[in-house]
Amino acid sequence: MDAAFNTSGLAPASGLSLAEPRDYFALMKPRVMSLVVFTAWAGLVLAPGSLPLWSAIASIICIAAGAGASGALNMWYDADIDAQMSRTKKRPIPQGKMAPRAALGFGLAVSIASVWMLYIASNLVAAGLLAFTIFFYLVIYTMWLKRSTPQNIVIGGAAGAFPPMIGYAAVTGSITLDSVLLFMITFMWTPPHFWALALYKAGDYGKVGIPMMPNVAGPKSTRLQIMIYSVILTAVTLAPIATGMGGTLYAVAAVLLNLGFLALAFKVWKSRAGEKKDAADEASLYAVTQGDRAARNLFFYSILYLFALFGVLAAEGLLKGFGA
Repeated sequence: MDAAFNTSGLAPASGLSLAEPRDYFALMKPRVMSLVVFTAWAGLVLAPGSLPLWSAIASIICIAAGAGASGALNMWYDADIDAQMSRTKKRPIPQGKMAPRAALGFGLAVSIASVWMLYIASNLVAAGLLAFTIFFYLVIYTMWLKRSTPQNIVIGGAAGAFPPMIGYAAVTGSITLDSVLLFMITFMWTPPHFWALALYKAGDYGKVGIPMMPNVAGPKSTRLQIMIYSVILTAVTLAPIATGMGGTLYAVAAVLLNLGFLALAFKVWKSRAGEKKDAADEASLYAVTQGDRAARNLFFYSILYLFALFGVLAAEGLLKGFGA
């Protein structure tokens, strides 16, 4: 990768400035990390049993660090395409603020430290799941799936779905049906969430050869698949009610949130989102042409949706713990 640093549209190595702490923080994809931390915390709260406060805090920090390390390793490997995409060209490596080898070293060091510290703070199962998550995101998704198949998000979404299971395992030291359901909610949420983005960023992905679903199967097929996955997601999010992990409060919230999700997914299905390739080369996640607004709205709502869904589930778990 370092050899390609001067040939793939990145800033010249000779012009590198000293990386600042905020550049290393940016490497860890803080927006993505915030969702990872929240779902991991929800898994920890929902798990039967408890951890000492120091152990619980340390476990969440380790999971966050592991997720951030995955982001850094992803930016190291994808530096060539990041430099060409409007959405990613302002990341530290394309901007010339950091050499790829520095991102690689940082990512590896934080990966090893986060797994080891999680083992000390909780148990081997949680640490093993975190190690597998980092491996899956870097090797299976970033190095293999992302550039080779339009199913990259479907399969690769597993990496982002592990954190609540890791949080759960930090308390119990095991994998249970409830923790698998937490995994499945995020896993089934990922395709409609990310394909909504891919619909109005198809031009961005197309120019670097990433086979996202809209570029391979076409916008019409992608819109239909978003609708299908949204229906499946609705069914999966209702499963915690059947197992007792979610109660009345969660049931009401899940129904309302899913009605909103399905309504927006239906609008995407019936829209012409993705029909016109990006012409403005906008760096913003939310700047779109009029025809793509339905996809943009679903993408934005889906983030709030997952936060709200896990938030209500965790709040109800806390209330049960306090005997309410």
